[in-house]
Amino acid sequence: MAGKTIALWAAAACSLLLFCSSLSGVEAIGVNYGMIGSDLPSPDKVVALYKSRNITDVRLFHPDTSVLEALRGSGLAVVLGTLNEHLAPLASDASFAASWVQSYVQPFAGSVRFRYINAGNEVIPGESAALVLPAMQNLEAALREAGISSVPVTTAVATSVLGSSYPPSQGAFSEAALPAVEPIVSFLKSRGTPLLVNVYPYFAYSADPSSVPLDYALLSSSAAVAVTDNGVEYANMFDAILDAVYAAVEKAGGGESLELVVSETGWPSGGGGYGASVENAASYINNLVRHVGRGTPRRPGKAVETYIFAIFNENQKPEGVERYFGLFQPDMSEVYHVDFSAASS
Repeated sequence: MAGKTIALWAAAACSLLLFCSSLSGVEAIGVNYGMIGSDLPSPDKVVALYKSRNITDVRLFHPDTSVLEALRGSGLAVVLGTLNEHLAPLASDASFAASWVQSYVQPFAGSVRFRYINAGNEVIPGESAALVLPAMQNLEAALREAGISSVPVTTAVATSVLGSSYPPSQGAFSEAALPAVEPIVSFLKSRGTPLLVNVYPYFAYSADPSSVPLDYALLSSSAAVAVTDNGVEYANMFDAILDAVYAAVEKAGGGESLELVVSETGWPSGGGGYGASVENAASYINNLVRHVGRGTPRRPGKAVETYIFAIFNENQKPEGVERYFGLFQPDMSEVYHVDFSAASS
């Protein structure tokens, strides 16, 4: 989860977003399934919950065979992540990558709809950054060897990869991130596979609420235009963040063909953080669901595949807001209601 995005987006707090009026159905609204809790329901109940609420896609941060078993025949599309600590052996040992695929993908491939394999989460920039691309390459080779060539391999980054983000058109990767990100962009572009990015307007707002209007952070339809960037008007922070990453990808050689998937976004309903409330969380998520089908000013009309963080409040996460991003309590009662059908309206 992208706590490290706070400083970056506080610095860019005065930015950002256009109200696009064209609407094309969103590719997917998924929800992250985190498991850092002592009181979470069984995987079969979780899968049933997804289906009952018309949630079509699920992202797993790491492979869990009991969850994968529960997903068999469910029809849910699955983003399957690797543990960050497995990046080193995945990058250096092709046999480890082959074993990983044989354990977590191959036995389920006939009955689970794998959408992406996600090699690492938010490790760029950092000491593990150079491991990401070779891990992706070894996983891709292992999937092909197993006869599973239709499942693309990608990675997820936080917006801390950006060195410049304001205005959005000036988005660029930082000097620390670029050596790792640039070849990944090339790899993904050559395969037509999107880059995953975690987007959290909440952290920018809570870090500097005097500079970031709440309506702007919440994607409220009543929000005023906050920034005009080369004639493009931004009235919400979500689009501005995403377009800054798009600009950075274009500068790194991705051009306009490389797509982004929002692999995490959310708003805490409690935990004591500034602006963390049930009311604000409900507003952000429901506004998000209605909004992402419209695209962004840089990609108007191009629906943004988006994964909400997260399905449950998780009581073993660090104290504070981290425990309160869930749409549901562990007993599967709603923290607040989300109308997922609005994504296709």
